[in-house]
Amino acid sequence: MKKKEINLLNPKEIKGNLDSFENGMIYSKDEGRHPLARYASFDYCFNYFQGFKDKKEISHKNNIQNSCLHLGFYLASWGMFHNSFLLQKSIKFYEPLVEYISKKENDFWEIDVSNYTDTNLKKLINCGKDIKKMLGDKGVTDTLVTKIMLGVFGNVPAFDSYFRLGSNMGTFNEHSLEQIKKFYDKNQKIIFSKAKEIKTFEYHGGEAGNMSYTKAKIIDMIFFIGGYKNAKNK
Repeated sequence: MKKKEINLLNPKEIKGNLDSFENGMIYSKDEGRHPLARYASFDYCFNYFQGFKDKKEISHKNNIQNSCLHLGFYLASWGMFHNSFLLQKSIKFYEPLVEYISKKENDFWEIDVSNYTDTNLKKLINCGKDIKKMLGDKGVTDTLVTKIMLGVFGNVPAFDSYFRLGSNMGTFNEHSLEQIKKFYDKNQKIIFSKAKEIKTFEYHGGEAGNMSYTKAKIIDMIFFIGGYKNAKNK
């Protein structure tokens, strides 16, 4: 059986999708990216976890509750509590996962689409499997796993329904990640430039700060909007 190939959008389609994301297509008010919009929950979660120089401090007794709160609220804001077993859990449920995150080796935190080597792809897939086990395996979807990895590490797109529809990639596995790397290599200039340009909102002040979006996050936006448009057209 022939494996699926990623939708190789042309530069005009890519730019159009990115413009749509930034200018308000998916917001209830036509205001574009905004610090109060729910999609900014990614920014605050990502800033929090990336902000620790010593990642072991993420699970320190002084930080563990805050770490669980950041992760839990981001997942809730991004729709992962809807019809999910997570709705029945308290923030303490996330402690083992937060401890696992804090112990990830430094080079894992540096993985982005531009360095999707064979070794790094295996690390990403293994991390996904570990997260599934941490959360109890049953009822843990690729969507949940990849939203966690995106919000904390920024190293993979979130495999939700819109991303899948837009990209033609249905499953979080090595083949899909290889296809994402293929898409990046073909459109490296525009993705690299946009990743450098878009800065995360900082919680204090609500303004864009110094932290850039990752390339995986840019690809997530491109195909999320592509899938959103496809769904609306249907």
